Amino acid sequence: MCGIVGYVGDKESAPILVSGLKKLEYRGYDSAGVAVVSGKQLNVVRAMGKLKNLENRVGQDLPQGTTGIGHTRWATHGRPSDENAHPHTYKNVAVVHNGIIENHLALKEQLRARGHVFSSETDTEVFAHLISEAQEQGKDLPDAVRAAIAQVKGTYALAVVSSADPHRLVCTKNASPMVLGLGEGQNFVASDVPAVLEHTRDFVYMEEGDLAIVSATGVEIFNRQGQKANRSTKRIDWTPMMAEKGGHKHFMHKEIWEQPRAIADTLRGRMLLTEGDVHFEGWNLTPEKVRSLTKVTILACGTSWHSGVAGKHMIESLARLPVEVELASEFRYRDPIVDSTHLAIAISQSGETADTLAAFKEAKGLGATAMAICNVMGSAMTREADISVLTNAGPEIGVASTKAFTTQLVMLYMLAVKLGRLRNTLTVKAAQEHLTHLAEIPKMVEDVLKCEPAVKKVAREFMTAQDFLFLGRGPMHPVALEGALKLKEISYIHAEGYAGGEMKHGPIALIDEKMPVVVIAPKQPHVAYEKIIGNIEEVRARGGKVIAIIDEDDAQAGTLADHVIRIPPASALLAPVVATIPLQLLAYHVAEMRGNDVDQPRNLAKSVTVE
Repeated sequence: MCGIVGYVGDKESAPILVSGLKKLEYRGYDSAGVAVVSGKQLNVVRAMGKLKNLENRVGQDLPQGTTGIGHTRWATHGRPSDENAHPHTYKNVAVVHNGIIENHLALKEQLRARGHVFSSETDTEVFAHLISEAQEQGKDLPDAVRAAIAQVKGTYALAVVSSADPHRLVCTKNASPMVLGLGEGQNFVASDVPAVLEHTRDFVYMEEGDLAIVSATGVEIFNRQGQKANRSTKRIDWTPMMAEKGGHKHFMHKEIWEQPRAIADTLRGRMLLTEGDVHFEGWNLTPEKVRSLTKVTILACGTSWHSGVAGKHMIESLARLPVEVELASEFRYRDPIVDSTHLAIAISQSGETADTLAAFKEAKGLGATAMAICNVMGSAMTREADISVLTNAGPEIGVASTKAFTTQLVMLYMLAVKLGRLRNTLTVKAAQEHLTHLAEIPKMVEDVLKCEPAVKKVAREFMTAQDFLFLGRGPMHPVALEGALKLKEISYIHAEGYAGGEMKHGPIALIDEKMPVVVIAPKQPHVAYEKIIGNIEEVRARGGKVIAIIDEDDAQAGTLADHVIRIPPASALLAPVVATIPLQLLAYHVAEMRGNDVDQPRNLAKSVTVE
């Protein structure tokens, strides 16, 4: 999401920083800024909105200096504004930061008690205050940064400059990416390779807990224990477009592989395991209001509608609140029953989907409390909403949605826990168990991505098929729907998703030896496993080819299928997140093998802004 660029060398840093930030525009942002050290002065220029706003300000009065840092911000703490834009400063220190400081409120209280005055709503500003304070206690810049991060709980990719140390830049990372670019008489820091690829091809990927001291003449890296570390240098031969794609052939493939990080970012700072609760910034529904709700209406289209169907299972199970999932494109064209005891939830990656936005306004006009689940701060949907909860998937470039879908699923699960706690349908202990399962999902998604070779084998065998059928029961039904949609969107193969119990009510007539059938069959409580095994037997009896998505330890289903893709066993309501990944990879590889334009499939647009 947010982008970082840093420079130390013999050239004016401001133009290099702005140019580097432009290379990271594809990541999305709502404000940008640079901080340049000139002698004993620190010059900071920030601007809300697009980079051209920052360029105009920099061009009017170019900040002089050969050491500097820059940042593009996607708001998490604090609205988009000049004041909340990075870099953040305190006295002689400037910082840029990607990530979330989970204990920033407590740290702010402590700092205010010591006389510190804050000028923004952000968590990041805490870093500037802590580092400046440590310098005043006699620490040099690297030790001051170490002292600051020792007090911080959370995640960060952090770059720091100080007018007290004008020829060095210090950076460190914990669960957020950071690379070092190595040059002749100049060195670079960035959150991603594209930012500085025009200046160097030699990069060092920092590891967790590393701290680097960067000067014009070299880079020193220290590990979490403070010991000097030798990290290998990698030569990057990507073209600029390949660099934006992180070396992947297509944005869709990159975004599939980004899902462990995207899900972790969506969860970060929100799960309160010790309290058995969930924190959403800006949440304003009282327990009394939530207990007075009689129904939830989910409004969405396409992939977001599928996440809504999965969300119905989650909310009804954990919060014991009735849920209707409405196709937003149909909602206004009947006489919907909505009143002030209803919660209307609009789900959209872009927050600009015309059908969903129109349905959302209709539901709000009828008296419902309006909540938006969205990936874009400041979008039309978030402006219309009474409450907005943002997924932190980062920009999704590929038209066929991947990481937006899985982050919507985990967001809906957190919402279900939140509502369950407020409605007293979940005890603290039960909520802790659910959140513990949720915390395991990023690692499970990382593990399931290893199935890609097996998926490619399946894709190669069935790339010329004319039709596919996807079957799932219970929480796996929306996974079947989403798998079919992904395949038809980018491969142009006709595909249908069905609840397993519906197969005998029509689609069984289509099954023959030419029909591949994808059966999503993890073992789940409350889902009749023997029934989905029966579906597999029915397909086999008619000559259909079975591709089974099953648990790693499932011996029974594995003997019945023609192809098996194994996934880590997850809890019933979270298994859709894990089971979706192989289906995304299947759609991607079939489309790629057929020579299709994966990222921009025909007739489709990323954000449907007209009805």
